[in-house]
Amino acid sequence: MKNFKIEYPASEKVYMTGTIHPVKVGMRRIKLCGGNASVYVYDTSGVYSDPSVEIDLDKGLPKLREEWVKDRQGDCITQMFYARKGIITPEMEYVAIRENMNNAELGIESHITPEFVRQEIAEGRAIIPANRNHPEAEPMIIGRHFLVKINTNIGNSALSSGIEEEVEKAIWSCKWGGDTIMDLSTGNNIHQTREWILRNSPVPVGTVPIYQALERVDGKIADLSWEIYRDILIEQCEQGVDYFTIHAGVRKEHAQLVKTRKTGIVSRGGSILTKWCEIHNADNFLYTHFDEICKILASYDVAISLGDGLRPGSIYDANDESQFLELATLGELTLKAWQYDVQVMIEGPGHVPMNKIPENMRKQVELCHEAPFYTLGPLTTDIAPGYDHITSAIGAAQIGSLGTAMLCYVTPKEHLGLPNKDDVREGVITYKIAAHAADLAKGFPGAQVRDDAMSKARFDFRWDDQFNLALDPERAREYYYANGAHKEGDFCTMCGPNFCAMRLSKQIV
Repeated sequence: MKNFKIEYPASEKVYMTGTIHPVKVGMRRIKLCGGNASVYVYDTSGVYSDPSVEIDLDKGLPKLREEWVKDRQGDCITQMFYARKGIITPEMEYVAIRENMNNAELGIESHITPEFVRQEIAEGRAIIPANRNHPEAEPMIIGRHFLVKINTNIGNSALSSGIEEEVEKAIWSCKWGGDTIMDLSTGNNIHQTREWILRNSPVPVGTVPIYQALERVDGKIADLSWEIYRDILIEQCEQGVDYFTIHAGVRKEHAQLVKTRKTGIVSRGGSILTKWCEIHNADNFLYTHFDEICKILASYDVAISLGDGLRPGSIYDANDESQFLELATLGELTLKAWQYDVQVMIEGPGHVPMNKIPENMRKQVELCHEAPFYTLGPLTTDIAPGYDHITSAIGAAQIGSLGTAMLCYVTPKEHLGLPNKDDVREGVITYKIAAHAADLAKGFPGAQVRDDAMSKARFDFRWDDQFNLALDPERAREYYYANGAHKEGDFCTMCGPNFCAMRLSKQIV
């Protein structure tokens, strides 16, 4: 397998150190010209962008957390367990430093301290997905009082993609700013694909275990059982998966309500388990065995992402009875998971028009006891195949500003096909825009620093600084030079020299 290195123009990898634990927190410093202060940005690339570290995909990434977790043994070793005991773990201090970047140096007041992180985790309002068997991952936090995060979905299907392509997508996602990765592989070599991704991923990795369970029974839903699922769960915990999407809220009693929908069930896991309930005339085995699931996950520190198996797949179905009945069940399961000190986040819609988005946030907070919300989009219209990364980013920015903690990206291939690495890039950048817009709207400490630096570079016509501060420097540089522009010019080709507003405004006395 070919190796990868990540490069950013005019940037260097820098590290900030802890005061409670000997942690080194990596971030990226963008160097600006003309005596302008450097800008620090949250960096998800791990050591791929550190020229001092040699990358070998066959060996995997350095095990950053190996020393932190070596003595964690027992029935419960979760971040919530330690937080409730008043213990600030290295992971908690790490994310506090990471969220603040260099706010202290800039004189920006911030509420985020290691103690604040501990309190939010103890109360269930935030999670740090960090399986002890994935020491390669850099700790990150998901919660409404922190930076809005984005997840990227990758994974093969029975029709497309191999291991090397999926690993490349994962690293590509980290370059552009994806905070977590979900491996949704449903094709061949699921275990091997996941192993390669985990050993080379500097961000947490999630999965949907029911996919591999279904593969284990050759696609025969009737043959699924708790015992098969339990074995898959343990296998993936041992591998190092950091969080599982578990569709335990899909109940036998909900199945009949789906028939009134225009698009039925659009969740793979939700449809599989609803069909199982119908075949066996029994309740969902993930619901009836939820206590056992929690006991397994507590011993590895694996978080639960309670799946929205009945999320709406069309504007018509948004905010219907099926969706909110499941949400109430997810709230019930959240309290049960917290009894075992297992960290939880709640998955949300789906297709929702803009006027119905606030209700989703209100009901999630109310029914799920302020556990972090993790939404797919939502997509605000159904009529844009090929552009659904845009329709969904509109909803994502809105629901992020209202308190959603993590946004699941959508690529241009949504509803059409399996995304390639260029689609991953498009989806990640689109969602970084949505997440950052939400952080600005929330007034998150330091969120505007990069915007202000960009605005000043624009007014000064410092083109290289503009490119380097951009979320996608390569795209910005490519577009600028495509029309024959020159970086020395104090105008761009859209306005030209005589109609450049910024140029003219400088001449106003």
